Amino acid sequence: VQLVESGGGLVQPGGSLRLSCAASGFTFSSYAMSWYRQAPGKGRELVAVIGSASSSTNFADSGKGRFTISRDNAKNTVYLQMNSLRPEDTAVYYCNTRRGSKNYWGQGTQVTVSS
Repeated sequence: VQLVESGGGLVQPGGSLRLSCAASGFTFSSYAMSWYRQAPGKGRELVAVIGSASSSTNFADSGKGRFTISRDNAKNTVYLQMNSLRPEDTAVYYCNTRRGSKNYWGQGTQVTVSS
């Protein structure tokens, strides 16, 4: 399993970013995918989850109404569209998939929201 995130960067408050996670090494369309984030000095927290067929999505309260998760099973890629970004969204964002109790992570992509 390989997960490679991209799309992070520096953005002003109120701005938008779209993160991408390219997956390989498994049958992407068969598994749910998630985005997590970890802010400096804090634990890793779930941001959003999408089911294997995009039929279900779930968001942490922090992102509801601002973030959208989607996937393209033909491209083996999951996306996180983040709008109305706030300074408290600053974190390293990680792509995740799970097999039973085993978690697989990408290397993360830094998102910094600052003026």
